[in-house]
Amino acid sequence: MKAVYFEEFGVLPVLREVPEPRLSAAGVIVRVEATGLCRSDWHGWLGHDADIALPHVPGHELVGVVDAVGPLVRRFRVGQRVTVPFVCACGECPECDAGNGQVCRNQTQPGFTDWGSYAERVVLHNADVNLIAIPDDLDAGAAALLGCRFATSYRGLVHQAALQAGETLVVVGCGGVGLSAVMIGQALGATVIAVDISSDALEAATRVGAAHVVNSAGLDDAEVVRRIVAVTPDGSGAQVSLEALGRENTVAIGIRSLATRGRHVQIGLLADDPRLPLGTVIARELTVLGSHGMPARDYPALLDLVLTGRLRPNDLISTRITLAETPAALAAMSTPGAPAGVTLIELGREGTGTGGLR
Repeated sequence: MKAVYFEEFGVLPVLREVPEPRLSAAGVIVRVEATGLCRSDWHGWLGHDADIALPHVPGHELVGVVDAVGPLVRRFRVGQRVTVPFVCACGECPECDAGNGQVCRNQTQPGFTDWGSYAERVVLHNADVNLIAIPDDLDAGAAALLGCRFATSYRGLVHQAALQAGETLVVVGCGGVGLSAVMIGQALGATVIAVDISSDALEAATRVGAAHVVNSAGLDDAEVVRRIVAVTPDGSGAQVSLEALGRENTVAIGIRSLATRGRHVQIGLLADDPRLPLGTVIARELTVLGSHGMPARDYPALLDLVLTGRLRPNDLISTRITLAETPAALAAMSTPGAPAGVTLIELGREGTGTGGLR
């Protein structure tokens, strides 16, 4: 099969023929229909993830059709359209028994612990625990983005922070995850304030539901916080903040923008543990929460938002490319100034399509 493949970290991947994936007894092989170009895959390509062994095929955010099923699979069949969380649970450990497969101690991750979805086919383990059936008529982009960006943001806002209608949400960093959080916050009835240094990203945030934006380019952190708090309804700060960039100073901005008893959700990955404004956390009795994906069992409510039209993940897709164009697109993530929105890799598609956010 064809796949995007690299043998050294940081060296431009190539599209080449590689061996077919090997089916596991409780797993499936999925023929990939579409997969997202995600910054996590970029981090993996640069060698920032200890789970990756070389040579490697990246990709973890996908939708496709089941091509083969292992003898222990009971809930899924060949020909069924599916997606999967980027964290695949074992279904047997204490975390899984408690319903927390997203932090399974025996987890596998396509594109990290295993070869991923920048390929014509991908193996997924423990299928009965991890696969989510997807309607045949759901847009491929919408379906693929449920595997990582939208699931992570949804769990962070709904299950971790318990965001309520009428509350104010601050989203710091408006890449794919941040824009997903803006859309989810708006769909849940929150007033969303988006923060970024890019005018294009903030325009995209406005189009998908942000009520206010703060352009932080050239401002010191205290001024950014002041401008965020100034547009909250009573001028005292937000009830929930979500950081989707992964920088020490922007984590602090998110925390300092909160009102008393507010909740901060950390999604952006950081290379090193940051210094946090714990004095502010203590004085205001703030809560700091992590969010690391979402187990398959919790997908129905998210999928319902999509199927009823309240949430439109495909509106974030700004560029659609082929598998052959993926190596260059992955490498281009190293340069600042990427277009706002999400790049979707469509397999079996000829040519290039680039369009605006819809």
